[in-house]
Amino acid sequence: MTQYMLAVHHSPDAPPPPPEQMQQAFAQVDAFNQKIIADGIWVFGGGLEPPTIATVVNATGKDVVITDGPFGETKEHLGGFWIIEAPDLDAALALATEASAACMGPVEVRPFQAEPEG
Repeated sequence: MTQYMLAVHHSPDAPPPPPEQMQQAFAQVDAFNQKIIADGIWVFGGGLEPPTIATVVNATGKDVVITDGPFGETKEHLGGFWIIEAPDLDAALALATEASAACMGPVEVRPFQAEPEG
């Protein structure tokens, strides 16, 4: 089985949803989580704090540089994700459809790179 990341993206320019809509999304995501755990598909998942509290570590040069804030200026940011195991892309897309409905937002599907054969 291949592992896929189902990524939930948010726009920092979008107004926050009303509290009752947030509670509905939380309940729906919890139900989706329980389903994929029971089905043995769940590997890991979680919601992320906003990128404004991120810290970037860059050790590519002589000195380590640590900066506050997100790595890049983007129109959207990663709000949360699931790591799942699915037999193929079609199965992952079907699960992403359920995830998108649950969290009431778009979900990007990306497979993990295959392990090198050796």
